[in-house]
Amino acid sequence: MGLTAGVLAIDAGNSKTDVAVIAHDGTVLATARGAGFRPPAVGLEAAMASLTATVTQALTDARTPTVRHVSACLANADLPFEERQLTEALSTRAWGETTQVRNDTFAILRAGVTEPRGVAVVCGAGINCVGMRPDGRTARFPALGRVSGDWGGGWHLAEEALWHAARAQDGRGTATALAHTLPAHFGLPDMPALIEALHLEHLPPPRRHELTPVLFATAADGDGVARAIIDRQAEEIVTMVTVALTRLDLLGEETPVLLGGSVLAAQHAGLNGRIRSLLGERAPKAVPRVVTTSPVLGAGLLGLDHLSAAPEAHERLRRHYER
Repeated sequence: MGLTAGVLAIDAGNSKTDVAVIAHDGTVLATARGAGFRPPAVGLEAAMASLTATVTQALTDARTPTVRHVSACLANADLPFEERQLTEALSTRAWGETTQVRNDTFAILRAGVTEPRGVAVVCGAGINCVGMRPDGRTARFPALGRVSGDWGGGWHLAEEALWHAARAQDGRGTATALAHTLPAHFGLPDMPALIEALHLEHLPPPRRHELTPVLFATAADGDGVARAIIDRQAEEIVTMVTVALTRLDLLGEETPVLLGGSVLAAQHAGLNGRIRSLLGERAPKAVPRVVTTSPVLGAGLLGLDHLSAAPEAHERLRRHYER
C-alpha cells in the first residue's frame, strides 16, 4: 500500500514557485517548479492558472488528486483581505480538505526553526518581516513599499544607488564612486548615458536589479556613500526585527532570527555584519542565522504542524531538503 498524501506545500514567490506533495510521515512524494506568483502584475486569474499548472504536475507525479491539507505561503499575501481572497481562490481548486494561506515570509521562518517560534526577515527584491510563536501569535508588517513605511530590498537599493550617483554627477550631491561604477557595469561612459538608457528603456527595467551587487562592491571598496546606503538597510532590518520581537514578548528571550532572500543570502560582510552588530546592541538575546534552505520546506513543516504530525515526520521532511 502506498503512502497517503497529507500536505500540499506551496512556496510561491515573485520569481518562482515550488510545490511539494508530502506524505503524513514527512516523505516527499513529488515536487514541481513553476513561474512566479504575481497577482498584482498579471491579475488573480492568470496567476492562479500558472499556479494550477505547477500544482497539477506535482499531484499527477504523486499519483493523488487531493491531499488532507494545503499549506500555501504566497508572495503578495500581505493584507488580511488578500489572504482571504487567495484562500478562497485556492480552496475552489479542491486540492485539499483544508487550506491555509500565509505570506511567503512565513515559509522562510518555519524552514529555519525546529518549532514555529522566531522572527524572519526577507530582503530580496523587496523587504518583509514576520514573527510567530507556537501559540499562534504572529507579528507582521503590511510590506507594501514606501506607502506602508518600508525601506529597502534589492530594487530599492538599486534606486538609491542611482539617485546618489546622478546627484554626484551633476553636483547636487556628495561625490561617490557610484557615479562611475554604475554606468561602467553596462559598458556606458557616465551617468548621463545611463540615465538616458534607462529612461528610453534601451536597458530593460528589470536590469536595474543588476546594480545592487555593484552597490555592495563599491561599498566594499571603501566608498562612503555606498556604505551609508547599506548601513541604512541594516538599520531598517534590525528595527523591524526588534519591533517584531517586542510585539511577541520575545525581546528578553533567546530567539532565532532568520535572514533570507537574495540580498541577505549573498552574505555581504558589510550588511550582515552590521546587522549582527546592531542586534547585539538592541536585541542581545536574538540569534541571527542566514537561511538558504528552500522555503517550500517551511510551507511543508507548517502543513505538518497543522496535521499534528509526529516529530519524526518533521525530521524526515527536513532531512530531505537539507541533505
